[in-house]
Amino acid sequence: MDPDARDSAYDLFQRGTRLLAEHHAGAAAILLERCLALEPGKASILEALGRAYFEQGDHGRAAEQFSAMVEANPLADYAHFGLGLAQVRLGNAADGRRHLRMAAFLKPDNDDYQRALRRAERAP
Repeated sequence: MDPDARDSAYDLFQRGTRLLAEHHAGAAAILLERCLALEPGKASILEALGRAYFEQGDHGRAAEQFSAMVEANPLADYAHFGLGLAQVRLGNAADGRRHLRMAAFLKPDNDDYQRALRRAERAP
């Protein structure tokens, strides 16, 4: 990849994650989609884009991004967490719980994972 494109992807990622942190998920998703086109499959971009979609309420697209992360790295705890949350929101509680259990197993000291798993286990 040429250096200008890499700088461009880096710039897009920085701007996108800043917008995401400022709760501008829609604007962040636009930049992160462009970034992903320049650096396909990069875990940090997939994660940020999954978070942006999730915050927008587009749980199907969020699940796609987190699923791609899990496929690339089955031990990625945050990917399982995001995928689990997205699946629960999509009404796939059993799949969601499975991924939340995996996240909690991989990182048992993460309180967010434990809370999400407890909530998912109480859901029908």
